[in-house]
Amino acid sequence: MSNDTFRDLSQNPLVQRLGVPRIPVLRRHAVGAPLLDGPAVVGAIGAGRFAEPVRALLEEAGVTETTEGKVAAVVLDATAATTLDDLSAAQAFLTPAVKRLAPNGRLLVLAPEPSDDPEAAAVAHAFDGIVRSAAKEVRAGATANLLVVTPDADVASSVRFFLSGRSAYVDGQVVHVGAPVGPPPAESDEEHPLAGRVAVVTGAARGIGAAIAETLARDGATIVAVDVPAAGESLAAVANRTGGTALQLDITAADAADRLLAHLRERHGRVDVVVHNAGITRDKLLANMDADRWNAVLAVNLRAQLAINAALLGSDLLSDTGRIVCVASTSGIAGNRGQTNYAASKAGVIGMVRALAPQVAAKGVTVNAVAPGFIETAMTATMPLATREGGRRINSLRQGGLPVDVAETVGWLGRAESGGVTGQVVRVCGQSLIGA
Repeated sequence: MSNDTFRDLSQNPLVQRLGVPRIPVLRRHAVGAPLLDGPAVVGAIGAGRFAEPVRALLEEAGVTETTEGKVAAVVLDATAATTLDDLSAAQAFLTPAVKRLAPNGRLLVLAPEPSDDPEAAAVAHAFDGIVRSAAKEVRAGATANLLVVTPDADVASSVRFFLSGRSAYVDGQVVHVGAPVGPPPAESDEEHPLAGRVAVVTGAARGIGAAIAETLARDGATIVAVDVPAAGESLAAVANRTGGTALQLDITAADAADRLLAHLRERHGRVDVVVHNAGITRDKLLANMDADRWNAVLAVNLRAQLAINAALLGSDLLSDTGRIVCVASTSGIAGNRGQTNYAASKAGVIGMVRALAPQVAAKGVTVNAVAPGFIETAMTATMPLATREGGRRINSLRQGGLPVDVAETVGWLGRAESGGVTGQVVRVCGQSLIGA
């Protein structure tokens, strides 16, 4: 849990009377929790084909639609919008609907991929500006996100994620969803969407990696927890908590990929989800950077991922609904003082993901990146107070995220049903004001 004293104090009515802004307590997923904690409103511009499937999804989840009062979610299918008049129609729907959005509500817009027609392309891209701006306007823990979809997309997995408490710290994001790659997945239980899937998590001994392992296990996955031998005791504890196995492995070793594949072949015969979370920092201003710091960070954060991916994709172990999820960072998008080596490695991860995605689609495999922003960990707890407070407040939700927020996003991308999402970089940063 977060140790955000200022956020906790801001809940006190006496403190609020002093003019202190209230920092919202975010709605996060809990086992057995409903998709939404209230009704929704769904709209469409023209002949959008996704409004009715979204309504069916909501009905199946027990969510009702209402035309009056507060709502827990606003969904607009704008996939048929091609003209400026359609854009005006979107505003006419969104303005009154957003006024009704309850605390911790969700605004989700589905927009078309840009076409070659200049006006239609302008309208499609306009929704990017609408949603990113709305994300900075909605209050009390509410979020706004955009799905850019092709006509043959299967959006169910993504709609569920962005409407649920799993996406609590994902705000102002634009995610492209296309036709699913690979064979149609078997139906899954929404309480255990990863049941029957084998998941490898590197850097699993502590922090975000441990949270990823625990969250994937909660959702039904069989966990292979990987970390360096020096973290063996903590790694074993994570494996025990998740009911998985621990593999002590230095992923920078020359034989690391071979040892990982041998473990998977012997214990499970396959792997469905590979989470590249292991990472290190060796901060220094570029003017003072030495080769050891540079090479160590690149070796763990990027070179090892490239080697393991190459070995997996060259083997028969990765299933035909394989999901590779790489943990990048907002530092790889916006840069960060004293972190040229780290930012280079994380930007490199993003480049790798974008290049790999189209290459492996024919195998049914997706490759995506998750880019955390300021996440409350043992490391951030040791920061100077001013630095820590700055990191917490410079986003639309005015607080740091939790390791589970990164883990929930990884879990969504790891689902077999998320085959239409690939080559994407999803920031888990509360819509940080730094970076794209």
